[in-house]
Amino acid sequence: MVGREEWLRPGFADADGVPLLHSHSFAFEKDGVRVLVDTAIGNGKTRANPAWHDLSTGYLDNLDAAGFPPDSVDLVLLTHLHTDHVGWNTREVNGAWAPTFRNARHVTSRTEREFWADYDMDEPRRGMFDDSVVPVERAGLLDLIDVPAEGAEIMPGLRLLPTPGHTPGHVAVELTSGGETALITGDCVHHPVQLAHPAIGACVDIDPEQSEATRRRLFASLAGTGALVLGTHFPPPTAGRVVQHGNGYRLAPVPAG
Repeated sequence: MVGREEWLRPGFADADGVPLLHSHSFAFEKDGVRVLVDTAIGNGKTRANPAWHDLSTGYLDNLDAAGFPPDSVDLVLLTHLHTDHVGWNTREVNGAWAPTFRNARHVTSRTEREFWADYDMDEPRRGMFDDSVVPVERAGLLDLIDVPAEGAEIMPGLRLLPTPGHTPGHVAVELTSGGETALITGDCVHHPVQLAHPAIGACVDIDPEQSEATRRRLFASLAGTGALVLGTHFPPPTAGRVVQHGNGYRLAPVPAG
C-alpha cells in the first residue's frame, strides 16, 4: 500500500515502503497559558509492550530545553487515555507515582473517562491507569468535560473536537491564532498513509467503522483550508497540510521552523 504512495518517502516511510511512526507531545503558549497536549509514554513504568517498558528518556530535559519545565505548565490536554498518551502525567517521587505537572489542570473528555471506568481492563491496562491516571485524579487535577459535536472551547482559540472511533471519547485539539488554524490529531489518524486510504485503521481502534468515518469527515473538512495538521504519531516533518490527491488526499509536509 505504501509503495503506491510515493509521496510518503522519505519522511513518512523508509526505502522499503515500511511506515515510520513516532510518539509526540506538543507544547505551546496561548494568551499566557502554557499548554501541553498528551504526555507520551513515561519513564520507569511496567508496560506489556517491550518498546515502552521501563524507559529512561530525556523527555523532561527536552521540555526544559523548549522552555516548558513541568511546574510552568498550566494546562495538559489529553486526547484520550491510552498508555502512550498519558505516561508522563506522573513520575516516581519517593517510591510513589506523583503528578509531573502539579500546577496544571488536566483535561479530557467525560465520555473517555467514563468508558474506561466501565471497561473490563486487563492487568496491563489497569496498571497503566493506576500509575498514570489515578494519581492525577486523586490530586484533584483531572477535569472531565462534555465535548458536543461542534467541539468544546477550553479558552478563546483553543477547542477540543470530537473524533471518536479509536476510543469513544477521543478528541483532537484545534488551535487558532492570527487567522490561522492548527489541528493536533491524537490517534484519530496514526499515519499519513491514512489520508490516501482512510479505511486503513489501527488494530487498537475500539470501533473501526466509526474511526474510518471520523477520518473521512476530518480530511474533507481540512482539505484545501491551509490548516496545519500536526500528527501525534507522524515522524518528522510531522506537520503538513491536507491537499487533494487523485480521488483522495495527501499530506503536503511543512518543514519545521
